[in-house]
This record gives sequence, structure tokens and C-alpha cells, in this order.
Amino acid sequence: MNEELSERCRQILEAIIEDYILSGEPVGSRALTRRHNIALSPATVRNVMADLEEMGYLESPHTSAGRVPTEKGYRFYLDSLLRIKQLSPRKRQSIRDHYSHRGLRMEELLREAGRILSDTSSYTGVVMVPHLTSTICRRIDFVRLSARRILVVFVSQTGIVEHKIIESDVPLSETELQEATNYLNQNFSGLAIQEIKQHIVAHMAEEKAIYDTLLRRTLQLSSLALEDDLGGQIFIEGASNILDQPEFNDLNRMKRLMRTFDQKNLLVDLLHKSQLTEGVQIYIGSPDHYSDIEGCSLVTASFSSRWGATGTLGIIGPTRMPYSTVIPLVDFTAGLVASILDSEDE
Repeated sequence: MNEELSERCRQILEAIIEDYILSGEPVGSRALTRRHNIALSPATVRNVMADLEEMGYLESPHTSAGRVPTEKGYRFYLDSLLRIKQLSPRKRQSIRDHYSHRGLRMEELLREAGRILSDTSSYTGVVMVPHLTSTICRRIDFVRLSARRILVVFVSQTGIVEHKIIESDVPLSETELQEATNYLNQNFSGLAIQEIKQHIVAHMAEEKAIYDTLLRRTLQLSSLALEDDLGGQIFIEGASNILDQPEFNDLNRMKRLMRTFDQKNLLVDLLHKSQLTEGVQIYIGSPDHYSDIEGCSLVTASFSSRWGATGTLGIIGPTRMPYSTVIPLVDFTAGLVASILDSEDE
């Protein structure tokens, strides 16, 4: 919980953070009094800045006389000081116009969302495809690659297409696979993947399944096909944008971020975490929290459709990004993607 700050401390902390967001340079007391309507002498401002530093809201980089916000300072700013700006009607319409044409497949729609987030913010857009476990199944197909190797293709009600290769214990013909495909789609189409798993487990436990060789094989194949969760793929658009920021003149920091983009594990964890909470979420990278994105923040929001598809999108930018405009951009885009998914399903 944030400690109580005096009005004077709040005013100066807000001014320092907003100046730092604009310039990326440490903020000094004299510059602060010149640029803001602060009825205090530079000496008094310096004393307040020293107090804020002692409380952990500011720090002095190297030998600079100026200060920069710490993670604690940013967090207080986001929780208590930030004034969110509304997207202008023109900006909202501009974003809608990107989707004015219909017929985009799910993957195309989500990639486009990432590109729009990146282009509009000049940072990096990220989008996580919904996990199939939570989505409604339209169709499952088994395709024979060889006697034992089988390609499983999943199509969700919202158009997500995922596939995986499984190995059968026994050789299977194309006819057997087609019969297995027909059985699954006749019995389970329109159910969520998680529900299909539960039905398959229940059917396999029934004694009658033991005496039907084809049914037994179908259930075994289905169980194997659904063993691991699918989806959760991440699209990253405009990754190079963030490297234009002065924070990434540090080669080691740049390498860590590029490794994060490449391996994606941390992004998957954070984007999945944001699905569990409503509204916009903000993750601040620091040496103590999310060190791989140190110097960056990830602003996210989840989206969902009436068919159960739930994904997450967001923007990665420098910690000093203009949150007042990035937050409404992410929130509006998530709502727009959700409404498009629903309209495409009608």
C-alpha cells in the first residue's frame, strides 16, 4: 500500500515523471520550476526531491544532479496521479477503419490488432491467441501422414486453427481416421475443448467402449490429441520500434529484451495472468520484478467473444511511456476486437 504523500510531494513527483516521460533525461529542480507552475524556490524543490528519493520514489542516476522515477514512483503515479485521456473520435474512427473490410480470419485479425497498436503508439504491439481449451470447437480432423503419424487439425467457432502431430500405438488406415473424425464431429462439435476432454474421459471409463475397437481407438486418439493445451501463440509487431528509445542504448538491456521477444515465455506468463483480472493491467520491468523487460512496461487488456475465445493484447514500451494515451488505446482496441469477433460469428 502506498504511503501518504503531502500535496507538495505529489505535485513535484507528478511533474518529474511527466517531464521524464517527454525527455528521457534526468529532471533537475531549476528546470522543473521553469516548466511548471510551482510556487516554490529551486532550493525548496531540491529538498522535496531529496525527500522523495529517501522514500524510494526517485533516484539519482550516476553523477547527475537530476532525478528519475523508480518503479515505486511510477507505481504511485499510475495508482494515484495519472489522468487518463480519452481517445479522440477521429482516432477511434481511424482504428475502426482498419477493420472496415470483413472476412479476416482470426489469425489475420489478431496480427492486424498488433500492427495497429504498434503503429498508433510507435512502440511494440503484442497479441496472444486464445487458448483452445476455453473456446468452442467447430471441427476436429485427423489427417494420415503415415501408418502411425497423424496430423490433428482443430478449428474453433471463432476461426482459430491449430494443429499438432501425434503418434498412434497401432497403424491406422485413412478410412479408420475418417470414421474417427466423423464420430468426433457428430458428437462433440459445438462443445468447448475442455468439455470434450471430460466427455472422452467419461466414455473411456464406460465398459461398453472396451468391446468396440473403433470407438476405443477413436477415444484414445482424441485423448492424445487433446492432451496438451493449444493456442496461446503470441504475435509481436513493431519489435524494432522500442529499440529507438534511449533506454536501449545499453547493449545488455537490448539483448535481454530481444531474448524475451524471441523466447516469449515471460510474455506468455504475463499475458495469461492479465486474463485473470478485468480491465487494463500494467507490468513494470525492474531489477526486482520482470528483470528481462527492465526499462519497459507492458500494458495489457483481455478480449473475449460469446463463443468463449479469450485472448490478450497490449503494448510494450519504455517505462516512461505516456500511459495517459497508451492505456485508453489498449482498452479501446481490446473492446473493438471483442466486438468484431462477435459480429463475425453472427
